[in-house]
Amino acid sequence: MVTPRITVNGKETPIEPASPHTTVLDFLRERGLTGTKEGCAEGECGACSVLVARPGVSRPTDWVAVNACLVPALALDGQEVVTSEGLATGGEGGAPPVLHPVQEEMAVRGGSQCGYCTPGFVCSMAAEYYRPERCATGHPSAGDPEHGPNGFDLHALSGNLCRCTGYRPIRDAAFAVGAPEEGDRLAQRREQAPPAPAATAYTRDGSTFLRPDTLDGALRALRERPDAVVVAGGTDWGVEVNIRSRRASCVVAVDRLPELRELRVEPDHIEIGAGLTLTEIERRLDGRVPLLAGLFPQFASRLIRNSATLGGNLGTGSPIGDSPPVLLALEASVVLAGADGERMVPLADYFTGYRQSVRRPGELIRAVRVPLPLAPVTAFHKIAKRRFDDISSVAVAFALDVQDGVVRTARIGLGGVAATPIRALAAEAALEGRPWTARTVEAAAEVLSAQGTPMDDHRASAAYRAAMLGRSLLKLYAQTTEAVSS
Repeated sequence: MVTPRITVNGKETPIEPASPHTTVLDFLRERGLTGTKEGCAEGECGACSVLVARPGVSRPTDWVAVNACLVPALALDGQEVVTSEGLATGGEGGAPPVLHPVQEEMAVRGGSQCGYCTPGFVCSMAAEYYRPERCATGHPSAGDPEHGPNGFDLHALSGNLCRCTGYRPIRDAAFAVGAPEEGDRLAQRREQAPPAPAATAYTRDGSTFLRPDTLDGALRALRERPDAVVVAGGTDWGVEVNIRSRRASCVVAVDRLPELRELRVEPDHIEIGAGLTLTEIERRLDGRVPLLAGLFPQFASRLIRNSATLGGNLGTGSPIGDSPPVLLALEASVVLAGADGERMVPLADYFTGYRQSVRRPGELIRAVRVPLPLAPVTAFHKIAKRRFDDISSVAVAFALDVQDGVVRTARIGLGGVAATPIRALAAEAALEGRPWTARTVEAAAEVLSAQGTPMDDHRASAAYRAAMLGRSLLKLYAQTTEAVSS
């Protein structure tokens, strides 16, 4: 194996002597790149944001902003990273550097006070600055306060927090940047393919980090190391490492496996690779699955979605993950790959207990399969304390087929009200075969309120969770009645 290295701001830098659990954040700061800051160490503040060259959607390469505090440095072996220090140009021979356009706009519009969060904002803003679709489409939604006249999507900054400047001047800076000028080196870089993920095997301080380059290699590694922790985007494992000081004797990274990164649309189903990030899925599907399109903007932040995967969200088995309710409503199945081949399990049968599933030791989630055709009436309701970048108190996903005023089929996925994500089977039965009327919905809402076994915790009371279930169905009816009747 080649010595692990990361290209940082155009310079190859050896990862050694970092440990397998050293984050990109610590790796950069130990090398003097202190613009990257630690604010929360769990991916909620964005002070650690950096740019990574990733496979593009419409061009060979996209510059993607990620939380450096969550990503193991070894996960970027062979990859390219740009920090806030690397955005400016010049500065040789004592000459002052030339600020990057996003840095310039942040400066002239007063987008920084204490400056702690500013480098992270700048990196997230730069990722959106270089998004090809931004300049190609212009303003995608006239009158929408979350999009600028320059096509800038403020969701790109949804994972960045500022406690002193206030967001108005930061928004003004985002809405003022133009298109990359001819000769912009990072814009030109998008026209070349990103580095292929390196096969990595690295051991230090009693821990091993493995990045196989094929699915067979990953399955073989899991057979040989049954104690291994499987990591994709690292948005869950990174929190365990930082906040709970967890360490694994072996980590196997699967996020760049080609077999886990395919997206195929077949006549009777859509198959989504478990290693694709949520942002990649969102942009590749481009609204083809409306229920998923409704989920993505509410799933954490853009920074998290740039790393998080469906496979990881399902693999953790969390009862408050946002994707399982949606996938349950879509009647999705998981494709499990193991040494003996593949098997497909309906997601409704996948979860067996709190953070437990039917996935056997040595198996990986290779893909998620969504059957076609899709139900025409869908909605995802996330009840949380913050609008964005928050954990759900309750999550409800609906997929209904209403024809001639009658509910032909109803699928309802729930999160946050039981030890596992669940289907609301009783509420589905209360809707199916009945007229889509206020009386039917009110009766079904009472049934839905009694589904699951909600608990009291710091996010919400059991009574509140139960009430939100029923209200969610009433909200769906109010929002869709006109569309369904027409």
